[in-house]
Amino acid sequence: MSEKITTGSILTGKVTGIQPYGAFVALDENTQGLVHISEVTHGYVKDINDHLKVGDEVQVKILSVDEGAGKIGLSIRATEEAPVQQAVKPKKQPRKRQAAAIIPDVEGQQGFNTLKDKLQEWIDQSQREDLIKK
Repeated sequence: MSEKITTGSILTGKVTGIQPYGAFVALDENTQGLVHISEVTHGYVKDINDHLKVGDEVQVKILSVDEGAGKIGLSIRATEEAPVQQAVKPKKQPRKRQAAAIIPDVEGQQGFNTLKDKLQEWIDQSQREDLIKK
């Protein structure tokens, strides 16, 4: 590997191959590294082919160098300024419902009290033998 390739340096390279997991970038005639799909750009990348193609010249930052394995980790997004995120609007609180007003019992007005009165009548009907289906 070349001596100028150190972690943190920014170089220009050429995309030599694309896989679903990332792109291979040649840094010089003898050295190439991998830009993982998560390091292509800021944000989510569904298909790397939407962002890069073989032959593209790209600026990359060296993230890691593993001389033993001969692998170099690269990032394109580390060379770009992060987009300004818009402030997230807080969610609106749901309105609280107003409790129903309790209306005093008025002569002739029907409401829940009629259910109370009817309950005993229904119990009596359910126990009558002539109404029970057999």
